[in-house]
Formats: sequence, structure tokens, C-alpha cells
Amino acid sequence: MTSKPAKDPKTGRFLPRAGGAGAIPRPRARKAVRSKLGELFLEDMLSAWESRGAAAIHALIEKNPHDFLKAVAALMPKDVTINPNQMGEMTDEQLLERIRKLDQTIRPFLHASGADGTGDGDRAAAENE
Repeated sequence: MTSKPAKDPKTGRFLPRAGGAGAIPRPRARKAVRSKLGELFLEDMLSAWESRGAAAIHALIEKNPHDFLKAVAALMPKDVTINPNQMGEMTDEQLLERIRKLDQTIRPFLHASGADGTGDGDRAAAENE
């Protein structure tokens, strides 16, 4: 059976318990417990992820693709900055290199479609040339 906490007869305030038995943890101790609990939880989550994470994703895709898409959307950044005109920041040498690479990439397709553009532009035929 627990005894009632002792009070100071003059002020009426509760007196500290002897030896700190039954004392309420101080905020610092609470933070340490919460931190330790968080660490243990994350370690368990990592272990579960390593053993079954990919399988769980595939099961979610099969059973509920809507929730999968919601999860993917939640992971995407809220603000995405896209600069479609990166050429304005490129030097002349960088622009020339980009043009050369594009020329090398499209040249096989131009040959496959013929000089007048009447061919079908078959990618497989262009890549085999």
C-alpha cells in the first residue's frame, strides 16, 4: 500500500520523496525514453523492410493500386522547379556538343525514313544499320 506524500506544515507544499522512489521522471529523462523508443521502432521497421519490403510493395500494387499511388504521391516533393530552357545558361561549346549528340542520335532514324521522309522510320531498322 502506498503512503500519502508528505507535506510541509508551513507552506502546504509536497516534500520530495526520499531516495527519489516513485518520483515522476524529469522532462530530460522522458526525452531519453522517447528517443530510445524511436530508435528501437526504426530499427524494427528497417528489419521488416529489409526482409519483406519489396514483397509488401508488390502485394499493395496487386491488391490496392490506388493506395500505392497515394503513397508514391505522398513521397513526391511538394514544390518542383523545372527549367525547360536550360540552353540559356549553356556556353557556346556546350550548345555545340548538345547539337552533335542530338545529330548522332537522330541520324539513323533519318536514314531509315529516307531523304524525302517517306519511309516509316522503323527504329529497329535504324538501329541495325
